Parts: sequence; C-alpha cells; structure tokens
Amino acid sequence: MKLFKSVAIVGVGMIGGSLALDIKKHKLAQRVVGFSRNRKTITLAKKRGVIDAGSTDLSVISKADCIILAAPVEVIISLGRRLAGIVRKDALIIDVGSTKQEIVAALEKVVPCFVGSHPLAGSEKRGIDNVKRGLFENSVCVVTPTENTDDQSLAKAIRFWNSVGASTICLSPLEHDTIMSLTSHLPHAVAFALIRSIPEEYFELSAGSLRDTTRIAASDEEVWADIFISNQKQLVAALGEFEKNCNILKNIVRRKDKKRLVSFLAEAKRKRTALV
Repeated sequence: MKLFKSVAIVGVGMIGGSLALDIKKHKLAQRVVGFSRNRKTITLAKKRGVIDAGSTDLSVISKADCIILAAPVEVIISLGRRLAGIVRKDALIIDVGSTKQEIVAALEKVVPCFVGSHPLAGSEKRGIDNVKRGLFENSVCVVTPTENTDDQSLAKAIRFWNSVGASTICLSPLEHDTIMSLTSHLPHAVAFALIRSIPEEYFELSAGSLRDTTRIAASDEEVWADIFISNQKQLVAALGEFEKNCNILKNIVRRKDKKRLVSFLAEAKRKRTALV
C-alpha cells in the first residue's frame, strides 16, 4: 500500500539502501530517489535497482513527500539544516541516527514535519555493498517525539516503520540516548578498548571468544566517533558504570575470593541468559 508518491534517501549506504529496497518491496512509494556525496554510490545504487534515480546534488530530493536522513550523526544535522529551503513544507522528514538529543534539538527547529527515529537494525558493516532486503523485519525502531512534534507526521512515521516490518516504541530523546549509551554505545566502546589492549602478535593464539567479543570493533571509526561525541555525557556515565564493575572484579581476583568471584560471575551469567 503506497504511503508516499516519492521517497528520498539521503545517504544510500547500508541502512538507507536497505530501506530503499524495503520501500520497493512493500510498494510504499511510487518512486525512490537517492542522494549521496559519492557519485559511484549513486551509480551502483541505480544499477542494482536500489533507487530509481539519484544525484550528488541535494536538489534531487526537493519534490519528495518523505525524506529519510540515513547518514552519520553530524552529517544528519548539517544536511538537515539545509533541507528547510529545499523540501516541501509538508514533507515528512525522518532520520535514522544512533543518538537523538542533538539531532532532534537541531532539526525540529527548522523542519516542520520532522520525526526523530532510530531503527535498531544493521551490523558493523556499511556502504551500498551491504544493503539487505528485509533488514528491518522483526526489529524495533525507537521514535522520539517531543511536545513540538506534529501528530500527523508522528502517526505517518510510525506507520512507515511498521510497514517495513519494525515494531515501534516512543521514547524522549534523552531516554533514548541514556538507554543506548548502555545497550549499544558502551558495548562498542568496550570492544574498541578491548582489542586495543591485546598485542597483535598474540592473535594467532586467540580463540573464538576474542573474535565474538570484539566483532563490533570492526565498525566504522568515523561513524562511531560522531556517536560517542554526540552522546558524550551519557556515554561517560556508562563507562563509569563499567569501570566500577571492572574494579569490583579486579579486587575480587586480587584477593582470591572464590566465593565472591563465583557469585559475581553467576550474576553476570544470569543477566546474559536473560538477554534474548
């Protein structure tokens, strides 16, 4: 069922390109256009049928009635601010950024029909080569309305995410960033720090546990630098909580207190088992 005449994807990478494929799959728009700063990306996206048309000129999105900002956090903010003089006043603007406070504060001032969103889908990979049809099936998308969010735009955004297979939950931008600092940003920070702690000459003697634990350290450094800085206050607090638990573990091991150590590990195991 068509929700839009034309959807514009700003940033035809793994998330944006996968959304484009699902928009086509579910026939949610008559036409999908793409914008990228990289001409090769646009060429590949058109060749592979991800988009119907595209350009490195932002004016390509001017007639779309839905624009999806699928770029790194800082790029979302800078491009979003440029949209005000380009897009239709009634166009729905959705972003997919991994942090929300800075994005929502910046864009809801300049774009009337903006709805902050964060689909919890994807991987450490990025780019047009990693697009995947059905990426959002059975996923969760956090939508972050404020008192300034247009009710009609919010309803349309929720309907859009439901149509590509995601269930939606509404949180404030602060609630979103606080939770993500612990469930997403902290694990990435720990993975980056962990792999840096191990000499490369020891890698040949590593087992699967090291690869499993540090998989997300292969994520794009520019993307995650933006996320960490954008969510600086909440991430620092999350790192403090992790540091506290590391110190507890270090002191238990130093004292060779097996009873407390077993209890510490058992509690960690219980919580991990609860994570489905």
